[in-house]
Amino acid sequence: MANSVSWFEVAGKDHAGLKSFYSGLFDWRLNDMEGMPYSILENADGGIPGGIGGVPEGSDGHVTFYVEVDDLEASLGKAESLGGKRAMGPTDIPGGQIAQFTDPEGHLVGLMHMEG
Repeated sequence: MANSVSWFEVAGKDHAGLKSFYSGLFDWRLNDMEGMPYSILENADGGIPGGIGGVPEGSDGHVTFYVEVDDLEASLGKAESLGGKRAMGPTDIPGGQIAQFTDPEGHLVGLMHMEG
């Protein structure tokens, strides 16, 4: 279904520390991605999938959700026309693309389009 929340992300300066915190707090099983500081939640209960990741030097990190859309550029343009600001992307990821924008109050929101 387009325009539904399809992913969440917690990203910060200490990937290992965040991974330990959230796995300890919620008993989450997190699987590390090869070659990058990112761990994906093993979601056996049918909830919204997500990940815990590191951020580039100089970034403060974020907690956000991603909405599945049909057209990232069109959605970014619409967000901008309504007072939002493009923050990132579109950027290729395995199986699709993501982008991010901030709403008029500065909250970071993600957009996702997966192939298939």
